[in-house]
Amino acid sequence: MGLKSTRSGRLVVDLDALARNYARLRASCAPAECAAVVKANAYGLGVGPVARRLVREGCARFFVATAAEAAELRAHARDAAIYVLEGARAGEVDALVAARATPVLCSLEQVARWSGLGAALLQVETGMGRLGLDAREVEELARRPELLAGIETELVVTHLACADEPEHPLNRAQLEAFERLRRRLPAARTSIGNSAATLIGEAARGDVVRPGIGLYGGNPFAARANPFEPVVTLTAPIVQIREIEVAQTVGYGATYAVEPPARLAVVALGYADGYPRALGNRGVVAIAGARAPVVGRVSMDLLCCDVTALPRELVRVGEPVEAIGPTVTLDEVAAAADTIGYEILTRLSPRVEREYRGA
Repeated sequence: MGLKSTRSGRLVVDLDALARNYARLRASCAPAECAAVVKANAYGLGVGPVARRLVREGCARFFVATAAEAAELRAHARDAAIYVLEGARAGEVDALVAARATPVLCSLEQVARWSGLGAALLQVETGMGRLGLDAREVEELARRPELLAGIETELVVTHLACADEPEHPLNRAQLEAFERLRRRLPAARTSIGNSAATLIGEAARGDVVRPGIGLYGGNPFAARANPFEPVVTLTAPIVQIREIEVAQTVGYGATYAVEPPARLAVVALGYADGYPRALGNRGVVAIAGARAPVVGRVSMDLLCCDVTALPRELVRVGEPVEAIGPTVTLDEVAAAADTIGYEILTRLSPRVEREYRGA
């Protein structure tokens, strides 16, 4: 029997907030249907608890990245439709069939591989430059309809590159390209909208939307207020308090100098837990709602914060320190680390204990 991790970082996942975010998206997209993207272990939060709660809220369609993710999800969403975004990859057809998963076919090769096996989605590449049937491949399918023999086209799909910037001209160009190309394929419902596109207008949604980051409390927009509730709170305890009585430096590389009198709190959270190393001398944490800067480099297991300005009664060994939460938001953390909320969530380590509220 393996030993339980003794790390004391904790990620609280508020499934009630997740449910309210799903309700917000579902109301915004009506009469379109609202699916959910739960790839990458539900963006790092835990696919089992997340999927089970979304099923309770009425979600009947889920998107994942791979056949392995579909197999894991099927145990928690027994009657739901499960779509695999990377399609029918070589060697994975049997796994897709076993999981009762529907591939999102992205190439003529995948179309041939899935021939005769039933329902599938067709992804059309309209300007993202990633997966999808390009204009030449769409024309080949239109010219040779026998290539789709035995494949029922359930949805025609595309993905907008700049939905987080609603006024970006590429959005209109992609939607126009999608309209042209989908008309060359068998008649079917459509799926376009991610979290941002679900909120920016009917034309960017299609018949089935597939939000991801908005479900988990992240801001899907580049320059708008976040319309979603926070879902996660990441905390770790103070393990030591240092009274600075002589001038010294902090952490690897001596990147931060501290002058007395000062107090530092050492927190049991580091980049091995998923807290970005890039936040050294840039990040902020909070203790009982009072903010404190991260000083020195973030190390593998520990970070230091300057608590000189905080009341002494707030700063005690064992006190939880908020790294992500109501005071220091997910998107603030991401911006300070020069990344996005998606990456912060999906890189949270398995050694951080998950606690689910509202399960």
